[in-house]
Amino acid sequence: MTNVNVGIVGTGIYIPEGRMTAKEISDATNGYWTEEAVIQKLGIVEKSIPGKDDGTQEMGVRAGLDAIRRTEIDPKEIDLILCMGEEWKEYPLTTSGIYIQEKIGATNAWAIDLQQRCCSTVAAMKIAKDMMIADDEINTVMVVGGYRNGDFVDYTDSDMSMMYNLSSGGGAIVLKKNYNTNLLLGTYIMTDGSMARDAGVEIGGIVNPITYQNLHEAYKSLRLMNPKHMKDRLNEVSMKNWLYCIDKAFEKSNISKKELRYLSVLHFKRSQHLNMLKLLGLTEEQSIYLENYGHMGQIDQIISLQLALETGKLKDGTVMSMISAGIGYAWAANVIKWGNAEC
Repeated sequence: MTNVNVGIVGTGIYIPEGRMTAKEISDATNGYWTEEAVIQKLGIVEKSIPGKDDGTQEMGVRAGLDAIRRTEIDPKEIDLILCMGEEWKEYPLTTSGIYIQEKIGATNAWAIDLQQRCCSTVAAMKIAKDMMIADDEINTVMVVGGYRNGDFVDYTDSDMSMMYNLSSGGGAIVLKKNYNTNLLLGTYIMTDGSMARDAGVEIGGIVNPITYQNLHEAYKSLRLMNPKHMKDRLNEVSMKNWLYCIDKAFEKSNISKKELRYLSVLHFKRSQHLNMLKLLGLTEEQSIYLENYGHMGQIDQIISLQLALETGKLKDGTVMSMISAGIGYAWAANVIKWGNAEC
């Protein structure tokens, strides 16, 4: 199929009401991190935390319904649901995308779960576009899911400071074939398997199953299992890989990187955020730092996009890029040209 374009119809989000403040994070570290350091260095003023009814799948449902409301699409128009929600969910081995499909009324769709940690949304958007181009029967796709991996964080583990920002929420993004607006252009993704087992939930799988003895520890066992290797390797390659992904995404889009005007970026420590903007020749006004949201994993890019629309940072003709990274380790970037395709 030639001359096919794929555009973003709109987004939806769900953010729980609960909040954990910088002071509460500081207290949870037993004062190892001061409140000021949590705000200034880690870049967390507050973050969302889930309530009793905020399951991973359920938050995906709420975000999906919000996207339907905002875009005014008929859920029966949706041909495919790509769920990028996390594996920590209400019931292990249930399929989140199929659950969300049922709850949002997408009775004509089929659904599949995809997972690449915090790179999942950018990866799922690429897969959605590729599938629409390849399959005449797929015209509308919803990428959707929920996230609450912060449940596993042990704040007394100083190695885990890079994940103290993990929060909770749901996000959805609707894409349509030949929409001729808000075009998703090139995407580039790369992975580095040398860090595949450097971080993860250490207890609860086949290797280290949950037992009576380790029950309390298991539910706070998201860890850097090889902290020195992971940190050394990230210091060596992470920024370089991110910039390479951005360069390649623009190259695949046939657009000069000089046209980049907005960066939809995950939450990470403040100095890294500012350095990223500097390297790309952007100002702080050309991105949104999610210091009042924390890091909702793969939901971050959707939140940033929606906030950019609400604050007027995206206008017709604006070229933006979503960038992401996920433990494992993966890096990704895409290019989106906002507004009418002719602009």
